[in-house]
Amino acid sequence: MSHPVSDEQIATLSACIFQGRKIEAIKLYREMTGLGLKESKDAVDELEASLRGSSPDKFTAGPQAQGCLGVIVVGLLCGAGLAGYWLA
Repeated sequence: MSHPVSDEQIATLSACIFQGRKIEAIKLYREMTGLGLKESKDAVDELEASLRGSSPDKFTAGPQAQGCLGVIVVGLLCGAGLAGYWLA
């Protein structure tokens, strides 16, 4: 990280990165340093790369893809209702 931050701040940023909250880490870094978005993103990317190299087991799994089962069920129910209406 190119701009000096305290060990406590690095721990906070690291926790965000480990939990998959990279955007939050970038926002925090901007607040901590006063740097711009690009510089903050680059610094957080650098920290993430370092953490992935030294502690890959601490990263939580990324968010699971949310299926669209609910939309499909609602669509099928609506379709069945319309079909029943038209056929009655």
